[in-house]
Amino acid sequence: MAKLSTKKTGLALTTGRIQALADGIFAIAMTLLVLNLILPDATAGLPNVKLHALLIEQAHKFYNYFLSFMLLAIFWIVHHHQFHFIKRADSRLLWINMFILMAVALMPFSSDIIGDFSGTITAEVFFAGNLLILGLLFLANWAYATSNHRLVDPDLDKEAIIRGLRRSMVTPAVSVVVIALAFVIPSWCTLLYLIIPVLLAFRPFRRD
Repeated sequence: MAKLSTKKTGLALTTGRIQALADGIFAIAMTLLVLNLILPDATAGLPNVKLHALLIEQAHKFYNYFLSFMLLAIFWIVHHHQFHFIKRADSRLLWINMFILMAVALMPFSSDIIGDFSGTITAEVFFAGNLLILGLLFLANWAYATSNHRLVDPDLDKEAIIRGLRRSMVTPAVSVVVIALAFVIPSWCTLLYLIIPVLLAFRPFRRD
């Protein structure tokens, strides 16, 4: 009897498990962000404190919550778009995605740091560094999968691949600028991240 080929008997790696795990990690990380919104105990030496005053004092933490949630949402959408085209998986793609999810799981901690140490260079660079690494991993994920159509359909056109690379480079590019600005205007540098959804809406980056 003829021996079965390795191609037919080898372990088949599918993308479904990666997507399911990613959805779970993103959901947990996005939910944990809200735990950074903690009001001080109004009964601890502050008998006349007003709720609106406590909320105003936490304005920067609400902004950090909004920013972190928005950025994670963008990453989740990009991940969804990438795996719309990625049809197969191998061990290298699996590990790239494991590191992606590791960086995603770190986001609540990074957001907490810039909430507690807002305006400090170390905190702003740490947060931006987390996003830089995450963005570069997304870039690596797409570049690896599409190189020579390794894990995508052979008929995927070149323009779609290039557009995906452009999308994946937006956050790392903005993060590099934020890190540079952190040494000059640390209290305001993260505002630059608000331009990411604006940039992604333009045709060179948009997935049609």
